[in-house]
Amino acid sequence: MRFLKLILISIIALFCLMFFFSLLIPSKVLVSRAIDINAPIDSIRVRVGDLQQWKKWVKGMDLPSVTIHSSMEAQLGASKVLIRSLTDSTVLMDWESHSSATQKSTIRFISHPNSQLSTVQWQFEQDLRWYPWEKLGSMMNDKILGPMMEENLLNLKKLVEQQ
Repeated sequence: MRFLKLILISIIALFCLMFFFSLLIPSKVLVSRAIDINAPIDSIRVRVGDLQQWKKWVKGMDLPSVTIHSSMEAQLGASKVLIRSLTDSTVLMDWESHSSATQKSTIRFISHPNSQLSTVQWQFEQDLRWYPWEKLGSMMNDKILGPMMEENLLNLKKLVEQQ
């Protein structure tokens, strides 16, 4: 009986410790990467604003688990990607997953006056609930999303600059 009481108190103390530590973690997580591409924005926007074009520069888009329903909607395994808005300077998307909260993704196109150079900035933003396991798990977002974003932006650069 004494041993069970010790285990119960330890579990409660550990949960409280995790909860108070998670309060120090922000409720909004932002992962961002950018790349300079030597091409006009129009030629980049064509590749980014159409999910059909993603097969050419986003790794894994040609897998059998990926279904592209239209230029604005695709199913990537358990995740659904939906382009919400496409303007001259941004592409706004929602990445919905059954296992976690919806992530908002924004791809910005930044031009440089008197230059052929354009900057493409891609970011993922996620609003977190108060759950300690969700906040603690979000600490890995940059390590998981960052390299994938860098690789895909590099693929986009190679594709656009070859054209």
